[in-house]
Amino acid sequence: MNWLRSIGLSGTVLALFAAITSVAIGWTFLGTKDQIELEVRRAEARQLLEIFPVGTHDNEIVDDTFDVQAETPLLGLREVRQGYRVRQGDRVVGVILPATARDGYSGDIRALVGIRKDGSIAGVRVVSHRETPGLGDKVDLRKSNWILGFNHRSLENPAMDRWNVAKDGGVFDQFTGATVTPRAVILATRRALEYATLHSATLFEQEADSA
Repeated sequence: MNWLRSIGLSGTVLALFAAITSVAIGWTFLGTKDQIELEVRRAEARQLLEIFPVGTHDNEIVDDTFDVQAETPLLGLREVRQGYRVRQGDRVVGVILPATARDGYSGDIRALVGIRKDGSIAGVRVVSHRETPGLGDKVDLRKSNWILGFNHRSLENPAMDRWNVAKDGGVFDQFTGATVTPRAVILATRRALEYATLHSATLFEQEADSA
């Protein structure tokens, strides 16, 4: 039956084409994998250096990592994430913690919170979000300077009941037409400070001594 032979031939050609395509994709991935990893590492390092610039440390922050366990409520984590230590000599002078705001307007907002040993914030950067363009996306430094308002803040500056947007009696600006997003980032940042305070012995002392 010619039609059966035709179907069989077509199937063979399609299978061969799929195999060749898979091999080509595999070779392309292998050929670009190292370059992709290098670019990701460079981008990550740039972000960390925005929080703790050159001159505030003498280690390679991107290489000085520790695991933050999943199901860490204060940090909003559901999976293991990496934190970073900032050192001068043998001393840990700061840490950069991963934090996720679960109550963003359009979903999770992932951030990095840099905290000095004295409990003050070195910087906060939002690394991923799906907030509304032109409104909630102002938490991104590429869109506005709002995130810089956390610099040098601590659990005493402002007082705990002032860690909110101005509309709710807090000290932080809100966005016109969008208060859910800044509320979420403010709360996530304050909780990261609380986590650092609760675990300060491990983050800043014991780990530094063992290192």
